[in-house]
Amino acid sequence: QVQLVESGGGLVQPGGSLRLSCAASKDTIGSYAMGWFRQPPRKEREFVAVISGGGGVTAYADSVKGRFTISRDNARNTLYLEMNSLKPEDTAVYYCNAAPNIAISRAGQANAWGQGTLVTVSS
Repeated sequence: QVQLVESGGGLVQPGGSLRLSCAASKDTIGSYAMGWFRQPPRKEREFVAVISGGGGVTAYADSVKGRFTISRDNARNTLYLEMNSLKPEDTAVYYCNAAPNIAISRAGQANAWGQGTLVTVSS
């Protein structure tokens, strides 16, 4: 079972940027699709972005399209989420996951999840 650890969260002003990282314990993460989800305060966890094992296929939630970019560095066993033009409604705990394919990752049915990192967008 792959272990995942997120980092990079924090407090940022509206319009600002942050880059989240998700470090994986296995050096075979290239065989996993990986995704980002978030859980805003008092709301359900929601899909943000997903990327295929090789990095060639990505998909985004409409709410972040054009502002967020998902990427991965398999040599470093790390997944990233570059977040730009942040809005107060992006405030949430952000989680990464790893799954055998994009569909499972995107559906939130992955077995491997990180513990989450808090992003707060506020002035």
